[in-house]
Amino acid sequence: MHTIDVRSDTVTQPTPAMREAMFTATVGDDVYGDDPTVAELERQAAVRLDKEAALFVPSGTFGNQLALYTHCNRGDEVILGDDCHIVWHEAGAAAVIAGVQLRTVESRKGVLDAAAIEQRIRVGEDIHWPRTGLICLENAHSNGRVIPLEAMQAVCQVGRRHKVPVHLDGARVFNAATALGCDVREITRYADTVMFCLSKGLAAPVGSILAGPADFIARARRHRKLLGGGLRQAGVLAAPGLVALNEMTRRLAEDHGNARYLAEQLAQLPGIEVQLDDVQINMVWFRFSGHVYTTALMASLADAGILANPPENGMMRFVTHWQVGRAEVDRVVAAVAAYLAGAQ
Repeated sequence: MHTIDVRSDTVTQPTPAMREAMFTATVGDDVYGDDPTVAELERQAAVRLDKEAALFVPSGTFGNQLALYTHCNRGDEVILGDDCHIVWHEAGAAAVIAGVQLRTVESRKGVLDAAAIEQRIRVGEDIHWPRTGLICLENAHSNGRVIPLEAMQAVCQVGRRHKVPVHLDGARVFNAATALGCDVREITRYADTVMFCLSKGLAAPVGSILAGPADFIARARRHRKLLGGGLRQAGVLAAPGLVALNEMTRRLAEDHGNARYLAEQLAQLPGIEVQLDDVQINMVWFRFSGHVYTTALMASLADAGILANPPENGMMRFVTHWQVGRAEVDRVVAAVAAYLAGAQ
C-alpha cells in the first residue's frame, strides 16, 4: 500500500522527466551568469508572463521577500490583504529583510477592494507618514480561491494612478489561469512584478521565478546575492523547472477535476461539511459537523496510508496534485468514512 500525501501540493515528487532533465542538464556558474539552463528558464519564464526579465530564486517566500526588498526603501509601507501568504506564512520576513511596515486591507476570501486600498495610500509628503512603497495581490489565493480579473484590474488602476507598483504573489498563478480559462498573461498584466512557484502543483523539486522590468530584475539579482541566493551550478535545479513550465502547466485542470471529485465525494458523507464554492483549484476545505478527536482521526488516516494535516480552527484541507488521481481520492474518502463510522 503506497502512501497518499494530501497535506499540500508542496509535497510533489519530481516526475521521471524532471529526474532525467536534472541528470543531463548542461550547467555553468550562475553567479557568473554562465549557466545556460538557468538562463533559458529565466528567458522562457519572462516570455510566458509577458515581462522583460526573470530571475530564478530558491523559493516562493524568497521571491516575495526579494520583491519587497527591491521595490521598497526601509520604513516604507506595503498594502496587502489581511489573510495573504506574505502576512501569515512568511515568518515576519518583511520586517527583517526589507524593513517595511505591512498595512492590511480586509480580504473577502482573497478579493481586495480597490477603494479600500486607495484610502490607505499615503498621499503627500507629511514627515510623520511612511511612504507607500508597494501593493501586493495574491492569485490564486492560498485559500484555494481564484481572484477575478476585474478585481485585479481595479487594484492595478489604483496603483498606476498613484504611481505605486503592484506585486503579485502568483505562487499558483498557473492554477489561477487554468481555473479562469485564460492565458497567464491576462493575470500578470495587472502586476508590475510577479512571483510564481515551479514547485507545488508544477512539481519541480526546488525553485520559483521573480519576473518584472529589466532594471528591477537587475537590482533583484544583486539583492539575491546579498541574501545568499546566488547559486552556482544551478542548472540541475532549473532543468526540472523547464519541465514544470512547459509540461506541468498544461495538466493542472486534471488536479482541479480531482479536487472537485474529492469535494463532492466528501460532501456525501454524514458529518462532513464541504465548502464546494471554494473548490476552484486543487484545494478542498471542509469541516466536521460533530466533535473530532484529532489524535484518533490522524491515526486512522495514517493507518490507511494517508498523510494529511490535522484540522486547524475547525477546518481541514486536502490538496490534490499529479500523484493524487481518482483511485487515490477514493482511498482518501474511504479512510475518512471509516473514521466517521468508528467515531459514532
